[in-house]
Amino acid sequence: MAVYTDVADDELAAFIAGYDIGQLLSFKGIAEGVENSNFLLHTEGGYFILTLYEKRVDPNDLPFFLNLMQHLAAKEISCPTPVAARDGKLLGTLAGRPAAIVTFLDGMWVKRPRPEHCEGLGAGMAALHLAGSDFDMVRPNALSVPGWRPLFEQCGERSDTVVAGLSAEIEKELAFLEGAWPSDLPTGVIHADLFPDNVFFLADKLSGLIDFYFACTDAFVYDVAICLNAWCFEPDGSFNVTKARALLNGYTRVRPLSDAEYDALPILARGSALRFLLTRLYDWLSVPEGALVTPKDPVEYLKKLRFHQGVHTVQAYGLDR
Repeated sequence: MAVYTDVADDELAAFIAGYDIGQLLSFKGIAEGVENSNFLLHTEGGYFILTLYEKRVDPNDLPFFLNLMQHLAAKEISCPTPVAARDGKLLGTLAGRPAAIVTFLDGMWVKRPRPEHCEGLGAGMAALHLAGSDFDMVRPNALSVPGWRPLFEQCGERSDTVVAGLSAEIEKELAFLEGAWPSDLPTGVIHADLFPDNVFFLADKLSGLIDFYFACTDAFVYDVAICLNAWCFEPDGSFNVTKARALLNGYTRVRPLSDAEYDALPILARGSALRFLLTRLYDWLSVPEGALVTPKDPVEYLKKLRFHQGVHTVQAYGLDR
């Protein structure tokens, strides 16, 4: 369960008292996610999500995340909306951690996405990109190319305890991507973490997007690349072209991609795979002792990286160009 910080009953009650959401009826930890401690609150005012932001989240970034969710909700993007306390603040402190309450979204995430789910995701992601086009705050992507080598250096030769020769393989890929990474692509707010468990559906229709705590300012098509990796591989490691085609068709129906974006997609998919390989590798080697969380397997993203290393055109992703 992704709960790093326990909350005492009296502390929670005092915190909730600062909001106009009624008396607390129940709360429980939420298993999904590995970055923050999340709880489902049931109050007289309904259901809400309480998040305690753990050490990996920079408190200075929290106004960006919370204001972005407010902005997107105002643009009719279905996403959690921060709840202001009686003093008007969106952010408070609970159990020694920055904390916020957001609205609860109906829906379920799908463990085995089908092409129609991928198409809905693509359309929803494109709508998010368009809705964020006039958001006036900027947050650089701390987990893009400049951040990968420092992260890798924290793992170092310990990487070889996960897969023999992994350290040298990552070093070679880093050198390649640092030289090949594209620039001057259309840029704006991206989610940067649209894994299936952050996308809700009702009756196979997209009902909401959650967990904006990696959102940042970066190339729109990098978000697409992240989703190709997160949604279009099967449990056996094979790439599902039908799902990729559906995802891309859903996206381009709402926001067409430029030729430069299409051309960059294979490199960005490699970079996305390396980014999640590195963060999973770091967590695998460094998960805090006693945390009630199981780190995700980095080898899954090593296999995805190796697939994209063999891709040179977007035809491999199901597009006829």
